[in-house]
Amino acid sequence: MCKANQFLEEEEAVSPVIGVILMVAITVILAAVIAAFVFGMGPPEQAPQASIRMTDVNANNITLQNQGGDPIDLSKTTLTVTQGDNVLRIAPMNATGGTEYVGGDVLKIDTNTGIILLNGVQAHDGTGVTGKFSVQSGGQQVSVTLIDTVSGQMIANMNYRV
Repeated sequence: MCKANQFLEEEEAVSPVIGVILMVAITVILAAVIAAFVFGMGPPEQAPQASIRMTDVNANNITLQNQGGDPIDLSKTTLTVTQGDNVLRIAPMNATGGTEYVGGDVLKIDTNTGIILLNGVQAHDGTGVTGKFSVQSGGQQVSVTLIDTVSGQMIANMNYRV
């Protein structure tokens, strides 16, 4: 009976086994959390890639031609026109008609009113516009920037000397 009591009283082997089990459990949980974080993150959003050219600045009308690339959703695009200290900003462009600006399309911007025409049809009603101005001739540069509001990345940046 002495050996049976001795077996029940000895607890030295239990503590290291529990310690190992806890360490393995913590390692597995930590690995699962890290894997969920790493694999749960998708690639960052990309702005549409398109070739846009400023073809004309006439009076207060700026003409942009999309020469191809990804379609641009105008309702998810911010437009900024600058000349010197003057800044026209339309954020976002809240397109009223067709919202996609694709290859071959022509976009006309009136810097006095903030109205935008897409292929001759009004594509923006003038809301969300700040800083309307008249384009001045005489060698000053006009800059137009299109920003994708989803990714925050620039789609195009164009300059034209008036």
